[in-house]
Amino acid sequence: MMKTNKPWLIAASCLVATSLMAGSALAAKPEDAGNAGKKPEAAVQVKAEVKELKVKLDTEASVTSSTYDGNGHKGYRGLLNALDNVKDRPAGPVIADLLLNKYGAKLSDEQKAALEALTEKDQALSNVADILDEQGSVTDAVYVQKDAIKANLKNIDSYKKLGKLYDKLGKKGVKLYVNGEEPTVEVAPFIRDGSTLVPFRAISEALKAEVSWNAEERSVTVTRDGITVKLFIDSAKAYVDGKEVTLEVPAAIVDGNTVVPVRFVSEALKAAVNWESESQSVIITEDK
Repeated sequence: MMKTNKPWLIAASCLVATSLMAGSALAAKPEDAGNAGKKPEAAVQVKAEVKELKVKLDTEASVTSSTYDGNGHKGYRGLLNALDNVKDRPAGPVIADLLLNKYGAKLSDEQKAALEALTEKDQALSNVADILDEQGSVTDAVYVQKDAIKANLKNIDSYKKLGKLYDKLGKKGVKLYVNGEEPTVEVAPFIRDGSTLVPFRAISEALKAEVSWNAEERSVTVTRDGITVKLFIDSAKAYVDGKEVTLEVPAAIVDGNTVVPVRFVSEALKAAVNWESESQSVIITEDK
């Protein structure tokens, strides 16, 4: 299970508390549709509670820790009862995650299976990120949205939302994700002649591949799971397991770093590549 960080726990606690008290954390009733410009009462309550819960960060307290901790008056049984009422709402996956992480040893195999069947954790986390964003806590929203991506690596909308949050923080340009993580790069990814180039070492390390450099040939070779890919600097010629292929854009050296066409290298190493144009995100995932 994913380990939760502080901002996520606080905002998650807000969703749990609001769902238990108001019956819905985020959704407006159909009859509220005509009230243009007026937020549902539950949404107003959510925002107020988020603000209050943020203050509690300094004292290491939260709604969940004080109410549902093992020493509390309800403990994990209270969470199980609460889950029956909110499992189809955003707070459902939040409670399921708390149960599995804090009280896994006390749950039966059947209970664990039922909790793990709640697969909408990424949506619940995105909802939490929305709340934090609305409160002006964009940095906290970014951390939570990153967790949403890790909960479902193939949900392109999650990357799009993270891109919008990054825009608010002034982080522009092409973004690279490998299995939900953002590799540390010395040279930012960029687009050249319609192809996205990324630092070769960063992507190779993220995919746990071996890399070697031949100064005489000015070539770089990466090996992974029995597959060998060889590229030459400033040359459209490359090899995959000894078979010659032609690149649309050659590898190059930028500020002392070798950059390569990301789609060619990733697909040659049997990883899937997606391009999300709105957030300018290169998304590399593997089936594990």
